[in-house]
Amino acid sequence: MIVLKATQDKVLAVLQSVAGIVERRHTLPILANVLIRKTGNALQLTTSDLEIQIRTTAELGGDTGDFTTTVGARKLIDILKTMPGDQTVSLESQQSKLILKGGKSRFTLQSLPAEDFPLVQESAAFGPVFAVPQKTLKDLLGQVSFAMAVQDIRYYLNGILFVAEGKTLSLVATDGHRLAFASATLDVEVPKQEVILPRKTVIELQRLLSNDEGAIEMQFANNQAKFTFDGMEFVTKLVEGKFPDYNRVIPRNHKNKVTLGRAALLGTLQRTAILTSDKFKGVRLNLDPGTLRVASNNAEQEEAIDELDIDYGGDSIEIGFNVTYLIDALSNMDQEMVSMELSDGNSSALITIPENTSFKYVVMPMRI
Repeated sequence: MIVLKATQDKVLAVLQSVAGIVERRHTLPILANVLIRKTGNALQLTTSDLEIQIRTTAELGGDTGDFTTTVGARKLIDILKTMPGDQTVSLESQQSKLILKGGKSRFTLQSLPAEDFPLVQESAAFGPVFAVPQKTLKDLLGQVSFAMAVQDIRYYLNGILFVAEGKTLSLVATDGHRLAFASATLDVEVPKQEVILPRKTVIELQRLLSNDEGAIEMQFANNQAKFTFDGMEFVTKLVEGKFPDYNRVIPRNHKNKVTLGRAALLGTLQRTAILTSDKFKGVRLNLDPGTLRVASNNAEQEEAIDELDIDYGGDSIEIGFNVTYLIDALSNMDQEMVSMELSDGNSSALITIPENTSFKYVVMPMRI
C-alpha cells in the first residue's frame, strides 16, 4: 500500500511538526518512532515521550484505505532533508518494512507494530475550553519563558504557571532569583484554573505556535493540559506541586521610579557585561538625579563604566544585579520604553512597561 505520496516539503513539514519531542535514544525503542495511521484519505501522525503526545492529521495522497504502523521519526526526517523540496516522495508498506522513494533514491526502513505504541491516556475530566490567538500565547510565552528554572531541585519551578481566571490568562515563571509575569485578556469568562506546564512543553509550544491570529484552544485537567491548533492536538502531563505565591513577590509602591529607552539601557548593559567575570556576572548600577551609571569589573582588574542621561529626580541608589537577568528581560521585549522601580540597594527591582500593567519582571539584587 502507498501510505503517502506528496512533495518533500509537504511531508517534511507535517513530520517536523510532531517530531520535536522525539528523543533519539529512549529506554523504549518504539518512542523513537512516529505512529502513522491511515484512515481513508486522512493520515494521522502521533509522537509521544510518555509525558507529551502530539498528533496531527493531514492529507498527503497515496492509496485510500486503513493502515497503521510506526517508523523511526528522526531517520525519516534526516532522509527527507537531503531531498529537493519540490521532489515527489512516496512511502510504501511491504511486509514489516516501509519503503521511502524519491527520484532515483530508495530507502528500506524497519517498522514496529502500531499496537505496541504507548499512547498517553487522556484525562476524562478536562475543564472548559477557552481560546486565544496563537500570536498572543506565543508572545506571552516569550515574555516569561526565559525566567524558568533549569533542572532545579524544586521541580515546580522547571516550567510556567498558567492561571486562567475570569477573562484573564496570566503566565508566571521564576527560578528563585527573578520572576516574570505576563497576562492577556480572554474572549470568554472561565472558572479559576491554575496549572504548571513543564519546561519541555513550553519550548515545544513556542516552536509550534505561529505568529498569526488563528486560535489555539486550551483545556486543563488536574494532571493534564490539552492544546488544539492548526489541525494539531497537543496533550501534556502537568508538573505537580505548589507554585510560589507570585503576588507576594511582586513589589508594590517602590518610591523611586525611572523610565528610559529600552534599547539604550540594553546596549549599556551588553557593553558592561563584557568585562564581568564568567562565574560572577555582576554589574553595579548607580542611580543619581539625571544619571544612570553602570559599572563592572573582573578578576583581571579590568573595568567598564557606561553612563546614560535619564529623567530622574529620586534618591541616589547603588545596587548590584546579575547582568544576564536584566539582559534576558530587555531582549525579550519590543517596547521602546521601560520603567524601573527601586526602593533601595537591598530590595528587589521591578521592571515594567509604561502605561501597561500586563507585564512585570522582578529581579533580586546581588551583593557586589
